[in-house]
Amino acid sequence: MNATVRTALFVPATRPERFAKALAAGADAVIIDLEDAVEQDLKAAAREHVRAFALARPQASILLRVNGAATPWFEEDLAVCAGLPAVQGMLLPKAESADQVARVAACGKPVLPIVESARGVLALGELAGAEGVSRLSFGSLDLMLELGTAPDTPAAELLLNHIRCQILLHSAAHGLEAPLDGVYPDFKDAAGLAALAGRVRDMGFGGMLCIHPAQVPVIHAAFAPTQADMSWAARVVAMADETGSSAFQLDGKMVDAPVIERARRILAAAA
Repeated sequence: MNATVRTALFVPATRPERFAKALAAGADAVIIDLEDAVEQDLKAAAREHVRAFALARPQASILLRVNGAATPWFEEDLAVCAGLPAVQGMLLPKAESADQVARVAACGKPVLPIVESARGVLALGELAGAEGVSRLSFGSLDLMLELGTAPDTPAAELLLNHIRCQILLHSAAHGLEAPLDGVYPDFKDAAGLAALAGRVRDMGFGGMLCIHPAQVPVIHAAFAPTQADMSWAARVVAMADETGSSAFQLDGKMVDAPVIERARRILAAAA
């Protein structure tokens, strides 16, 4: 699975005609969803759609969101995933324990726990440290529903940013890839999406979950280094390489090893 994931695009497992289209939409990852997007009486058919597509397109690279560990469909979802090379990783919804992660990791695929419940937030250290986890992701909508938080309010922003900080800290402490922020539900609001993407990028998130192809270029643009960032980074790296020093002044500001490393990462991201 690609370590650079700015966008992970959901597609319902009940819409197999959309699988190839989603893969061609330009997202860094495509998530075929067996959970929220699939009605209960369609779960078995949805699994068969995934199996048929993955067997017909073994060279494809997809992620799969399985049903939660507390549901009756969990084990059957895992059984399907384990035998499909095209499935490159598995999203575990409502992740709340290392034991749940271990059951998914036994399939031999990287696990992306979705933190979207109060128990999941309180178990962040356990989830981040579980074997098989590649990165964390945030399910903000489900969490707000459980907590009774009013969406699109200053109070919601306060709460969600508090939890985002915890997700970032636990990810870094356990050496995980940069986490993915939750979906932005209004796919027609490009300006609002761009603003949120810029904020979570600046916090340290690696990307976002998406529900519509139109969101992909907006998020990619928000996560791309600006020309000003690249110009500054190029000057910092050039001076560091030229002087061989890890501490110097540039534009009246102190530059040391962490600043030089940040500049190198900006240039690497741009490349």
